[in-house]
Amino acid sequence: MSSQRLYQIVKTFLNFGLDKMVPAGMLPWYAKLGRQSLFWLRNKHKDKTPEQRFRLAIETLGPVFIKFGQMLSTRRDLLPPELADELALLQDKVTPFEGEQAKELIISAMGIEVFEQHFKDFELTPLASASIAQVHTATLLSDGEEKDIVIKVLRPNISKTILADIKVMSLFAGIVARWLPDGKRLRPKEVVEEYRKTILDELDLNREGANAIQLKRNFEQGSEYDKALYVPEIHSKYSFKNVLVMERIYGIGVGEVDTLNELGVNMKLLAERGVEVFFTQVFRDSFFHADMHPGNVFVDATNPDDPTWIAIDCGIVGTLNREDKRYLAENFVAFFNRDYRKVAQLHVDSGWVPANTSVDEFEFAIRTVCEPIFNKPLSEISFGQVLVNLFNTARRFNMEVQPQLVLLQKTLLYIEGLGRQLYPQLDLWQTAKPFLENWVKEQMGVKAVFSKIKANLPFWNEKLPEMPDLIYDYLKTSRENQHQQTKLMQTMLVSQSKNNQRIIYSIIVAATVISAAIILSR
Repeated sequence: MSSQRLYQIVKTFLNFGLDKMVPAGMLPWYAKLGRQSLFWLRNKHKDKTPEQRFRLAIETLGPVFIKFGQMLSTRRDLLPPELADELALLQDKVTPFEGEQAKELIISAMGIEVFEQHFKDFELTPLASASIAQVHTATLLSDGEEKDIVIKVLRPNISKTILADIKVMSLFAGIVARWLPDGKRLRPKEVVEEYRKTILDELDLNREGANAIQLKRNFEQGSEYDKALYVPEIHSKYSFKNVLVMERIYGIGVGEVDTLNELGVNMKLLAERGVEVFFTQVFRDSFFHADMHPGNVFVDATNPDDPTWIAIDCGIVGTLNREDKRYLAENFVAFFNRDYRKVAQLHVDSGWVPANTSVDEFEFAIRTVCEPIFNKPLSEISFGQVLVNLFNTARRFNMEVQPQLVLLQKTLLYIEGLGRQLYPQLDLWQTAKPFLENWVKEQMGVKAVFSKIKANLPFWNEKLPEMPDLIYDYLKTSRENQHQQTKLMQTMLVSQSKNNQRIIYSIIVAATVISAAIILSR
């Protein structure tokens, strides 16, 4: 299957003439020879622009490649406008499959009686069509109420295509790990494995529903940041592994900048809230939506002066453990304060670079990369540019890619891309800095100590009556262990004494034999 899929990928690239997009001078001789050997595979879309051919090739190859294109579409600061506009069509305008087939899949999952009793006005034409699933509108009849809903249904046989793509990616990852100089440090196999887990999770819509319920609950806590994000209600009673029923939202696509401007939406506030939403998910909740491309993000502009973000499609979420989260926050704050010494030390302490790394040299390298960037106004600094420069610097210090941070990095790039699209003057650094500084203080200050004590009080209260017995058992065990250790030490000393005697006897015998041999030789 892997070899067949690999041939299909190469065939698709050549049939859409993507080889023509690579300057001839950049191709090594063996790549040119390989291209000439596949003489029967020619560009069949010469009537289309290179940008259209690139988008159509990615769309043809399926969900893994489509998601790659979705991520690229948010980086308008890195791509030509024509290519970014074309890739933006991948966000929710992927070619749909037949509506009747979608209806059959839904009925097969929930049963004809449930469908006919609780659903009406099912629209065969999909509202949106994405790489893995498509969405149809309907009306839900439940508890005597009619609710506008959407039904998300997985594409048929999509798992086979995804598994084939993952095998091809693993093949390339093995080649990169073995033959490229930076292969081992980049850890491509681990990254592909992490991506495999992530995209396979998207094939279970029950998991997506559970993620959405958790995210919605997190943003109903009542803090100042919670009003910034709305998550649609999930109707779990009617949802299955390949079918998800949820509230229909009426928002404006975050990519429809002209419409938002016409409505007078406060774009600066909207962009800043996007940054706050991201850091709240990561550092407060340790649970973040990791697929926030424009097709999954909308804006509630009912009150243009107080806009709200709306997030859908929670199939991909990320989490961070306590240590990674703390190191990451401290790294961000150190970067904002241009404290490169601390950045270098944190990388060593976290194990992201080898323990024998010279902190002084690493600090100097980071300073050399970052200082020219920070000489610009903060609003003109691209976090993506900083990451690229740091990545290049890290090669000298054998810094390994952290697979658990890949989703976080991708999500941060999404957020920055969306924010700058809405409000080009967005100062990501200045917006995030106060939030992170407050979080670090809460986690490491006096308040954090009292919070930890308060959280552990129930456990301590439960164990307090057992403390005398536990102390007695500990002392008793310690005495027994001490006695056993004394006996063991005495045994070892006796054994060592006997060994020493044997060695001395052996030396005496050997000396005697050697002396006798010398005397006889005379």
